[in-house]
Amino acid sequence: MTDIPSDSEVSQSRNDRISNRLKLRRIAIDTYRENVAYLHRECSVYRAEGFQALAKIVVYCNGERIEAVLNVVDDDRIVTPDELGLSEQAFSQLCAAEGHEVRVAQAEPPASMDAVRRKISGERLSYDDYIAITRDIANRRYSKMEMAAFLVATGQNGLDRDEVLLLTKAMLATGSRIDWNEPLVADKHCIGGIPGNRTSMLVVPIVAAHGTLIPKTSSRAITSPAGTADTIEVLARVDLLPETLDKLVRVERGCLVWGGTTRLAPVDDMLISVERPLGIDSQGQMVASILSKKLAAGATHLLLDIPVGPTAKVRHMRDAMQLRKLFEYVGDRLGLYLEVMITDGRQPVGRGIGPVLEVRDVMQVLENDPGAPTDLREKSLRLAGRIIEFDPDVRGGQGYAIAREILESGRALEKMNRIVMAQGVQERKFELGKLTHEVCADREGWVTQIDNFFLARIARLAGAPMSKGAGVDLLKKLGDKVEKGEPLYRIHAEFPSNYDFARDFVRQRTGYELGELDKKIPKGYVEF
Repeated sequence: MTDIPSDSEVSQSRNDRISNRLKLRRIAIDTYRENVAYLHRECSVYRAEGFQALAKIVVYCNGERIEAVLNVVDDDRIVTPDELGLSEQAFSQLCAAEGHEVRVAQAEPPASMDAVRRKISGERLSYDDYIAITRDIANRRYSKMEMAAFLVATGQNGLDRDEVLLLTKAMLATGSRIDWNEPLVADKHCIGGIPGNRTSMLVVPIVAAHGTLIPKTSSRAITSPAGTADTIEVLARVDLLPETLDKLVRVERGCLVWGGTTRLAPVDDMLISVERPLGIDSQGQMVASILSKKLAAGATHLLLDIPVGPTAKVRHMRDAMQLRKLFEYVGDRLGLYLEVMITDGRQPVGRGIGPVLEVRDVMQVLENDPGAPTDLREKSLRLAGRIIEFDPDVRGGQGYAIAREILESGRALEKMNRIVMAQGVQERKFELGKLTHEVCADREGWVTQIDNFFLARIARLAGAPMSKGAGVDLLKKLGDKVEKGEPLYRIHAEFPSNYDFARDFVRQRTGYELGELDKKIPKGYVEF
């Protein structure tokens, strides 16, 4: 926590108003990256201060302070009139024991909201404005409503390329940074929107086996069926402390961990917690989010995957080229060597959608199983090959062959096993959901289109990623011949309620389009 005044720095008038003390109580509610406080309606402090629900208050304890959104309670079982309750998020920040005495006061509105209002009016903001906004967000002075206002302002009115650069620098400046003290630290990132697509779990062991440093920190899913962290967690621990992470990467040359424990560009995580559920995904915010996170993680070289397809996040090649130029502009000015691959986003990559199913696909590729998904294997080799070519000792065009040799020789599988052992083998054994429902074709034909968003939604309704064994197993891909009544995909769920939600969702449509095979629709993976 930063910008925390000691008791002596609080004015006498403020002390007079917050002299009444309350006992701290931990409320076991996960409010997901938002501080929430709970006061009883009959609390004397609540009445005296004139607090209102959803107003922000300051909580003082032993010279520390946090800000929180106030919820009012009428049930003594949650908090009594002489207690202040804090959500799990807020309680962990205050670092005080239950029963400890705390004081509360009205919180001043964050000064940087003036800049947000100016942005809503269409003004161009300066670096000082963005620094003020990101610092207030990092210090949790913004409620989720205020963060939503900032996201809508920058999304609706847009950010020019220089503002994207300023926002990226500001987000980078408000968190920790890792310095690996090596000239080449590689990373790979996909902008998302394609179910499956678990290429990072193949790229990392291949590149690390080559000897190039590739510490991969990933996020958990918010609105998708699985993030890389959710999937690797089927095999290994992902919540490593920074010192453990540093030792692991030095030895194994790579990792696959959750970035939430390292406080790298924390403003990004906080904004994502608001923008993803709202469906806000502006180009400027995307670029600032990705590049601030990669630079904070110590990357010097980044390979960016932009899938393009009718139901992908980027649907037209012209939009992909525009996004590519914006990434290159910002990356170049921040000293990041960046290459972009525009890839096939017409359908999910691999067959599995959901953590256990995606791990199955990854392990089949690593084990050189003849039945492994060819599109996942091919795309991962091409991505890994491009990263290997960052190595100055590798000649251009040789990367793919090197990556393929590492995979086929078993070195990638060995490296993956070593990384899993170093991170800590997952003690819990996750199994595929036993409740299944097959979605079948209503007529014969060839698969001409697959709706990425629709299939991701099915997997979420089935319980992924919280239920690791839930998801969708694709039985047909683009260009495949299908007979009437033949299964297109199989839904897996662990709990009856999720099973019913998913099954009901697919009653009206399947997410597949069947028709005559068009020669313009190539079968399998395509690189643009």
